[in-house]
Amino acid sequence: MANAIFKVPTPINEPILTYTPGSKERAELKAKLKSLQEQEIEVPLIIGGKEVKTGNFGEMRVPHNHSKILGRYHKAGKEEVQMAIEAALEARKTWAEMPWEQRVAIFLKAADLLSGPWRATLNAATMLGQSKVAHQAEIDSACELIDFWRFNSYYMAQLMSEQPFSPKGMWNRVEYRPLEGFVFAVTPFNFTSIAGNLPTAPALVGNVVLWKPASSAVYSAYHLMLLWKAAGLPDGVINFVPGSGGSVGRPAMLSPYLAGIHFTGSTATFQNMWKTVGDNITNYKAYPRIVGETGGKDFIFAHKDADVDALITAAIRGAFEYQGQKCSAASRMYIPKSRWDEFKEKYTAEVSKIKMGDVENFTNFMSSVIDQGAFESITEYIKYAKDSDEAEILTGGNFDNSKGYFIEPTTIVTTNPKFKTMEEEIFGPVLTIYVYEDEKFEETVELCNETSPYALTGAIWSQDRNALIYMEQKLRNAAGNFYINDKPTAAVVGQQPFGGGRASGTNDKAGSSMNLLRWMSARTMKETFNPPKTWTYPFMEEE
Repeated sequence: MANAIFKVPTPINEPILTYTPGSKERAELKAKLKSLQEQEIEVPLIIGGKEVKTGNFGEMRVPHNHSKILGRYHKAGKEEVQMAIEAALEARKTWAEMPWEQRVAIFLKAADLLSGPWRATLNAATMLGQSKVAHQAEIDSACELIDFWRFNSYYMAQLMSEQPFSPKGMWNRVEYRPLEGFVFAVTPFNFTSIAGNLPTAPALVGNVVLWKPASSAVYSAYHLMLLWKAAGLPDGVINFVPGSGGSVGRPAMLSPYLAGIHFTGSTATFQNMWKTVGDNITNYKAYPRIVGETGGKDFIFAHKDADVDALITAAIRGAFEYQGQKCSAASRMYIPKSRWDEFKEKYTAEVSKIKMGDVENFTNFMSSVIDQGAFESITEYIKYAKDSDEAEILTGGNFDNSKGYFIEPTTIVTTNPKFKTMEEEIFGPVLTIYVYEDEKFEETVELCNETSPYALTGAIWSQDRNALIYMEQKLRNAAGNFYINDKPTAAVVGQQPFGGGRASGTNDKAGSSMNLLRWMSARTMKETFNPPKTWTYPFMEEE
């Protein structure tokens, strides 16, 4: 054991590269995009550090050009999940006992590798597999993930330094142990950084993990496994088990060794997982920790004194970056009638300038949605709005899946503040606007608060400080991440810890010490230096 108290380097946010014409990073990224497409790969399960092939294949296709196959991946089933549990529990024997600074060193190395030689690889894999344009990949699969590893390492050291008061004659200490068992990490397609954080946050503090990535993002997930291997992560600490939710999730959650669930995905799936845990609570060796972020119906609320030009930029970026496939994406908007004509004219002009297409064309602002299922779900909402007497299409409204799953940046204007597309999560490039009467400002703020079951992100806009104060107070519980005169997206690790309440999740704030603490089990220790040698107390003495 080390005989010093180590200090984790104070983290700073990873600088965002610009990929401007002529830049070194642009040339490297374009070269990597080309090289990755020159070969189809076969992705195995990785259990206990060993490649496992089941022969039950899924395909990895490029969403914006679905005739292009990146490769195939093997799917896990009940037998492989049990193998992964056994491998994880075996790895736990040494991983949980490894000095904390050695675990930190592995993830700090992973961060440096991603910041340097692995950057183009992870960004290109994310662009091809998940149809992110260069900037969206850079802020996700590079910068945010690097930040997660560096800041989480720092937060862990801070947590462990928090120690109780010790009166004279004793020494009180608290140690922070990993959970007993394994953590089941289930990650979404839309952020490689989330896919990289959900398994590694528990692993950093000593836990072992079964990781089921989204089936539509296995390509970048596999490259993460290769990166962790290069950083020196021991075999079996994170076990890679892609596959269907039922084939992987059910046997994992029925295991008596389930110690926790780290989840990002749909509300319905998370609720079903919670119910499964509840139904089997007597079978577990300990109460599983359940942490989840599920979705949102995120709002922009404009007051009559809002800066219209800045509001337009926030609406376009908030609603249409990464095709609206962010749980934080702006999906509903409230605008006062007195500003509507000005906003409408300028907004439609700006949206008409948006280019959409292949991510390899760096002039495109948008690309395709993730797959056929998403395409069908999103376009059903657009068709519904087209057929309704309560709505009209202001921008976009067209879609085509002949080559890729492309949907235009669509804006719906509704006369009904409880219209279907104002209430339900769409998860695509669709923004619905409700124009309210100026004198009904307070009433409409309340509508904003009560319309959606979610409470993830929201943004308020005004130059009037009293109006901002009013909205901030009335919408206190409507968003876990709340923005003032900004778009409701792009939370940064170390700056805006991310998570929401209500139907949006457990609000355990990814990228903060609050999240890490969920994966730690404290042990309080009291050492008495001169223990008493009689059992009686002074009050027992006779008069």
